Amino acid sequence: MLVIIFLVGFYFELRPNHNGIKEPSNPPKIDDQAKINEKNKVNTYSRPKSGISTYIGKSTKELTKQFGKPSRIDASAYGYDWWIYKKKDATYFQAGVKNGKVVTIYALGSGLSVSPFKIGEKVETIYQTITMNTNITVKMKDGTYRFELSEEDLNISPLVQLGDIYAQLALDKFSGTLTSVRFMDKRTLVQQHPYAMSYQGHLAKETIDSTKREEVERGSEQQIFDMTNIIRQRYKAPKLHWDKELSTFAYDHSKDMAVDNYFSHTSPRYGNLSKRLKTANIVYQSAGENIAANYIDGPATVEGWLNSEEHRKAMLDSQFTSLGVGVYDKYYTQDFAQR
Repeated sequence: MLVIIFLVGFYFELRPNHNGIKEPSNPPKIDDQAKINEKNKVNTYSRPKSGISTYIGKSTKELTKQFGKPSRIDASAYGYDWWIYKKKDATYFQAGVKNGKVVTIYALGSGLSVSPFKIGEKVETIYQTITMNTNITVKMKDGTYRFELSEEDLNISPLVQLGDIYAQLALDKFSGTLTSVRFMDKRTLVQQHPYAMSYQGHLAKETIDSTKREEVERGSEQQIFDMTNIIRQRYKAPKLHWDKELSTFAYDHSKDMAVDNYFSHTSPRYGNLSKRLKTANIVYQSAGENIAANYIDGPATVEGWLNSEEHRKAMLDSQFTSLGVGVYDKYYTQDFAQR
């Protein structure tokens, strides 16, 4: 007899709204003891003199001199290529390269130097040492861009200016620790605008053809798989195997949601997870599914799932042995199974 675990997901927008999701009993939050600047003056900090953020603006020659050739290169939807460094979980990072220079770095490995922060650092320590700004203005030749951070942004993904670059922190509200850091130059920040933004001037938009979009999707799938396993190891859960059959299944659901313009585990045409698995003749002992939509990329999607109680349970469930990931446009699906 097959046992199915159907994990109901929640809809994630570009600026994720977690209303309706159960909060941890004692979530780390910015309070009166934390340093919050709500005035017009923005607190900035010097650009670090050491650590991986120092490679923002440097050439690929300098990057490879220090870290060697990447394990692979994935396309992104923002005009840069992701150079993936995944030789060890503890040193996993992705460097966004555009025109031969590093414009952004996503750092997840716990052994990386992400000065002035540290992966795994307690949120309370960060709040005590860094003044969080509720708004940040970026000025460039082609416009002025103002970001406004909500209370939720400050609690799970605050933005810190470090000289001429920016650090977006991914905070795990359940463990109260720093999960990852995304460093970027100002143009990349404006292009992705991960917060509510008002602007005067020009807002450039990248356009990609269908071939390029497919490259972005395949790269995002691999990144989500890699990051999920790194996070599972961090929380003492065994690594999952890449499952080609489940990946095709996940991709079909992401595409179905995009084409039919809905967001649910239950397809109007193909039914719920149980029915879809049966139709696909997928054999399993237990299964679960995470879905998301409209995140800027794979890393942001994983961070969103990690901060949602039900999605987190699926990601860290020690009984699952296999994982398939399917991305179509801005729809993301993870399908887990105990095989």
